[in-house]
Amino acid sequence: MSAINFQTPEEIQSELGERLRQLRLGRRLTQAGLASRAGVSPRALRALESGEGSNLVTLIRVLKALEALASLDALAPQPTVSPMALLTGSRLPKRGTRN
Repeated sequence: MSAINFQTPEEIQSELGERLRQLRLGRRLTQAGLASRAGVSPRALRALESGEGSNLVTLIRVLKALEALASLDALAPQPTVSPMALLTGSRLPKRGTRN
């Protein structure tokens, strides 16, 4: 089990920011350069990298500018139907159940 499962949302946010920072540095981009390329403000990028919070649009723009959009597949994989469910005629649910 991954250590990330035991982290708070704030710790995960900080870890995500650090990983984005490492991606940026690996591509030899400055914060100002990446912010310009992504179409976000340098302040928004600094907040994202420092784990202070951001919004989903900023994250997507930065991932796109870093050519790392494929990582979204790992974050939110496309749901699939199992072969057995296809045989029984089951479909993906349209909404969640009450708990």
